[in-house]
Amino acid sequence: GKCAEACQFGALSVFDTGVMVFESLCHGCGLCTFVCPEKAITERPKVIGKVKTGRIDQKIDFGMGILEIGEPSPVRVIRKLKENIDRNKVVIIDSPPGTSCSVVETLRKVDFAILVTEPTPFGLHDLKLAVKIVREMEIPFGVVVNRDTGSYTMIDEYASEETIVVLERIPFDRSIAEAYSEGKLFTETSPSWKIRFKELAEKIFSSSGVS
Repeated sequence: GKCAEACQFGALSVFDTGVMVFESLCHGCGLCTFVCPEKAITERPKVIGKVKTGRIDQKIDFGMGILEIGEPSPVRVIRKLKENIDRNKVVIIDSPPGTSCSVVETLRKVDFAILVTEPTPFGLHDLKLAVKIVREMEIPFGVVVNRDTGSYTMIDEYASEETIVVLERIPFDRSIAEAYSEGKLFTETSPSWKIRFKELAEKIFSSSGVS
């Protein structure tokens, strides 16, 4: 029963009639194999997801991680995907929202974090949690306010109190919504935004020291 006692994730249960393994809870750390005095446990490979890479055009490479249905944790898929990063290039990693393990793994070893929020009480709540994470990980960061209407000021008040830089504001605009509902980049339909995003990138490079 030492294997079940050592497992922090509850992936093993030992009964008088035998041992049950809950594969969905197993994190593959190997501790159960290490502590078993009878050497009764053997490990085997298991597919938990896929990593796909390709090229969008001559300038942009693309990678994505796909988690198998029913698997609880995408951390290892994200970690494997990040092994394909060319650190001599500018790389943008899109993170899931929230403060889960997958977010922390996405943030690990990045040069700069862009925290995208919306001007609502829920957006402010999630922003505060995200700010706490990037500060604990000592990652330079800035905020982009999406769907900004100009009527909710709590984001700006919080940013001012915490000395947080608001890098850009994307307005709550029907033309932008129509563009992405058709699968288009709104920089294609509004060329002025292409210039603004270029300026945003330059702000990030100058503040993070990344060239």
